[in-house]
Amino acid sequence: MKDDFGNGDGRVAAPAAPVVLALTIMVQANAAFAALVLAAIAPEVSHALGVPTSFIGYQISLVYGAAAVSSLFAGGLVPRFGACRSSQISMVLVAAGCALAAVPSLSTLMLASLVIGIGYGMTNPSASILLLRVAPGHRRNLIFSIKQTGVPLGGVMAGLLAPTAALAYGWRAAPATAAAFALLIAVVLETVRRSWDRDREARTPAGENPFESLRLVWRITPLRWLSNGCFCFAVTQLCLVGFLVTLLVEEVGFTLLEAGFLLSLTQVMGAAGRVLWGWVADHFGDGLGVLTALGLVMALGAGLTMMLGPAWPPGAVVLTFVVFGATAIGWNGVYTAEIARLAPPGAVGVATGGSLSVIFAGILIGPSVFAALFAGLGSYTAAFALPALVSLIGALSIVMARRAAAGVGQSSN
Repeated sequence: MKDDFGNGDGRVAAPAAPVVLALTIMVQANAAFAALVLAAIAPEVSHALGVPTSFIGYQISLVYGAAAVSSLFAGGLVPRFGACRSSQISMVLVAAGCALAAVPSLSTLMLASLVIGIGYGMTNPSASILLLRVAPGHRRNLIFSIKQTGVPLGGVMAGLLAPTAALAYGWRAAPATAAAFALLIAVVLETVRRSWDRDREARTPAGENPFESLRLVWRITPLRWLSNGCFCFAVTQLCLVGFLVTLLVEEVGFTLLEAGFLLSLTQVMGAAGRVLWGWVADHFGDGLGVLTALGLVMALGAGLTMMLGPAWPPGAVVLTFVVFGATAIGWNGVYTAEIARLAPPGAVGVATGGSLSVIFAGILIGPSVFAALFAGLGSYTAAFALPALVSLIGALSIVMARRAAAGVGQSSN
């Protein structure tokens, strides 16, 4: 008997695979755009609202804190509503949050950040379920990594579109632009929703056992260490993308447009890195080994950032963030593929949601700790000691995950 995707083995028919990949990238990209749109224009927002630029760290933490909670429920919502409908809901929430963010009020901005985060947290579990249907085992890391280019693509959109819109029409035009893109994607998804969501179970209770996903991740040792390590990588990633523009403008002497361009270039390198690292992981059959190496290079990039200053040649600044971005923004695709590989059969969505809640917690904590560290040190470059340290801790955690996974493999032989 054929399944709801046109064949009998539970996989999406081959002609639909590029469409699945393209639409999941679009969803991920706009969620990331929404999450970073205010960070890309932090000096403008801080001036308009009368808050210090370091405030953006707390705003980002609110977004990803809400995403951490949302991801706990997302694994259970996808079977009930369907993966495509869940993606549409996420885009509508992101659009609503961005529309609220355009209101010049600090309290409304906090509410907007929570709504954006709830929408963001719903994106990955549904995408992982869809992609698992189209990704052959020997190309899993590459397929998941290509999908994860949506995050740096969203960062590119934030770096290019947000400053341009803010300088041309005022800062509120930037979140309004992100809202419009999200609504457009929700409409596009409607064209495939019925065929993609025929496998949904409408009787599945929404939000049933939301903490089961965390318990699953904690019980399986390789998943636990992998999640802990990527928690650290998430801290580094958000410290980089959340404070790069402000650091460049206030301490290195870049203009807002120059800093926005470098943020976009950093994100482009992260996107390229995701594809490259996914290919490397598939080629050598060792995704966890690739993640370990990336963690070590992240630590090096953060260490170099600590030494930046106005005397640095622009080319050296660009090179530093090209390398830093390729690793600190490039790890996520291999990570999601490893979650799918290590998860028990039939539990990919639940495992992805549980692990992502840990990752989002890192994103919640990281920018806030970084902002507090800046308040104590008075220097954004000096505060990059935080991502330098946690990147090393993350690399060590991935080593432990690799050893635990090898032990499980040997015991099953």
